Amino acid sequence: MAVFEGTLVTTGSPRFAIVLGRFNDLVTGKLLDGCQDCLKRHGIDVNPEGTQVDYAWVPGSFEIPLVARQLALTGRYNAIICLGAVIRGSTPHFDYVASEVAKGIAAAGFQTGVPIIFGVLTTDTLQQALERAGIKSNHGWGYAMNALEMASLMERLPSVRGSDEDKGAARLTPGVSMSAQPVIDADHSSI
Repeated sequence: MAVFEGTLVTTGSPRFAIVLGRFNDLVTGKLLDGCQDCLKRHGIDVNPEGTQVDYAWVPGSFEIPLVARQLALTGRYNAIICLGAVIRGSTPHFDYVASEVAKGIAAAGFQTGVPIIFGVLTTDTLQQALERAGIKSNHGWGYAMNALEMASLMERLPSVRGSDEDKGAARLTPGVSMSAQPVIDADHSSI
């Protein structure tokens, strides 16, 4: 039997997208700082003008899943990191938003096959959110670590039986142009 694990060592030039909710930007800005610090320390160029990380700002956490899915469908990214903060208020609004964001991000990952990291804090108070965004620790760092590991793991996993690849079509690797994709013949060997 095989054991599949991702690593935190980057090979090649992986590409990431970060989708950020602008609402509660005091918190999301700090999550972004932690995320960028981690990626940079692992050899990723986080410059928005560079070629490895793209940034998409959305109005709030509720809009994150739609944009994450659209970015994943482009096939340009090895992983997508979603950063947001939903803080409980005195109405049920928190429950609806937190639930739908979680479901939407999970669905986007399932639908596209691209790792989409859930980095949306759901807290009872602003203080709790700030503690998780840098006062005690910065969860943005951990979300970036998850993206690095998942991007690496996805490269190591075998294809799914019964997929288009088993019918002779090449498997597309996120972040790699179509012209650089391997060509697979009917008996599944590279040509």
